[in-house]
Order: sequence, then C-alpha cells, then structure tokens
Amino acid sequence: MKSFTGKTLRWEWREGIVELVLDHPPVNEIGTAVLAELEKFVAAFGALAPETAACIISSGRKQGFSAGGDLRELYQVAAPLSERERVAGFRNFLERVHAVFNAIDAAPFVTIAAVHGICFGGGFELALACDMIVADKMARFAFPELRLGLIPNWGGIPRLKRDLGNAVVRDLLLTGRSVNATRAHAVGLVAQLAAEGEVLRVARATATQVTKFDAGTRAAAKKFIKPIPHEELRREIDLSCELFARPTLMAALKKFVEDSGPMPYLP
Repeated sequence: MKSFTGKTLRWEWREGIVELVLDHPPVNEIGTAVLAELEKFVAAFGALAPETAACIISSGRKQGFSAGGDLRELYQVAAPLSERERVAGFRNFLERVHAVFNAIDAAPFVTIAAVHGICFGGGFELALACDMIVADKMARFAFPELRLGLIPNWGGIPRLKRDLGNAVVRDLLLTGRSVNATRAHAVGLVAQLAAEGEVLRVARATATQVTKFDAGTRAAAKKFIKPIPHEELRREIDLSCELFARPTLMAALKKFVEDSGPMPYLP
C-alpha cells in the first residue's frame, strides 16, 4: 500500500521516500483511532521496504507534532471499570503501542521525525523511535507524565537513555519541564535544527541524501548503531501497569479531563 488516507493520518510514497502525516485534532493525541491507523502503517512495511530508503513522520496540525496520549479517552474508558479490568485494558493498549513503535524503531529504512511546536509525552516517544529528529527552532520537548502519577510508558525512557546521558534523561523525566529545540540540539536529541517553518524541507533534503546509499548497507548500519532495548521496554510496561493500578492515578486523570484551560497538557 503506497498511499493511504485515514481519519487521523495519511501517508504517500514517492521516489523512495514515504511521508506519514499525523492529522488528528486538536494536536495529534494518540488514542485508539490513531493507533489503529499507525498499525496499518507498520503493517505496510513489508510491501514498502524493498523500494523505500527513508520515511518522514510529520504533523499536519499547526500547534505541533503531538501532545501525546489521548488522556481523555483513557479516562473515559477506564473510569467505569474495576481495577483489574482497567489494568488489563491498559496493558493491552501499551502492548499495541510498543509493537508499533518497535516496528518503527527497527524499520529497514531510515525514519525521520520532522517536529514543530509541541512534542510531548507519547508524541515525544514516537519521535524517539525514529532514527533522527529534525526540529523547527520553535519546537519544544517534554515528558509531563509524572504530573499524573505515571512514567513515560511508550518506550520513552529506554530510548532516551540509549541516545543521551543520564543527566538529561533525569532532568526531563523528574522535572517534567519542556526544553526548547536549541537546547535539544545542543545535547544531541535533535540531529538538525531548522528555521521556523522549514522543518519539512530540511527533513526532505535529509531523506533525499539517504536514498543515495545501498539499502543493505544502510539497514546493517542502522541495526548495529541503534540496538532496541527490549528488556527495558518490557520492564517499563510492567512498572507502568503497577502505577496505573493506584487510585491516585485515576484522580489525576479525572482532574486533567475536567481542566477547562485551553492547553492542559502543557507542563
């Protein structure tokens, strides 16, 4: 499937490059609808791979790349359930997200996150699953999950530890503060910094450069320099499910859902 237009995202293949555009209002919150269409995308990798050198993941929403998980949907689904049912449903959702992000992480082509605006929580974790991040100078990155009594649970911590020093990881995780693109570039999180409004152009130029190399060599190099931390990812799921069972978590989700502010996801 070389092109697809769904309700929350679309992709199109052209000259060895596939571009996936997230486009789900308000800011690409990832819930069951987005996840189902991301699952379709990774299911197409087998057909895309032989002719694909690079993949660009970007956002069609003005506000940013992604505000993270759809916490309103999470609360609405979980609230009526027993603790056991809540945790089982949460684990199932995490397993699905991890399967998708692991597939993107291990894709035989080069994956590039073209980030503008906010890139928070699960959206940040999606970007981290990519091989490199190209960011608009106005982009911001954050893990605000501790406000809810959770940790990033879509692979964010193991992947951030794979890429950066522990001082940066702990700062992002334990404070919940956002960092701007300039700081993210300085510490090695962002590969290339683009002028405002130019991130997609820079990502496309990078993807075009990637097409010049032998596919087998490229795939071997990627596998060598970017090992997937499978054991830590499994431990992250287990810890997240333990935290999700606590009553304080549901209370925090309820407070988030009832927040009438325009952007309650901001740290």
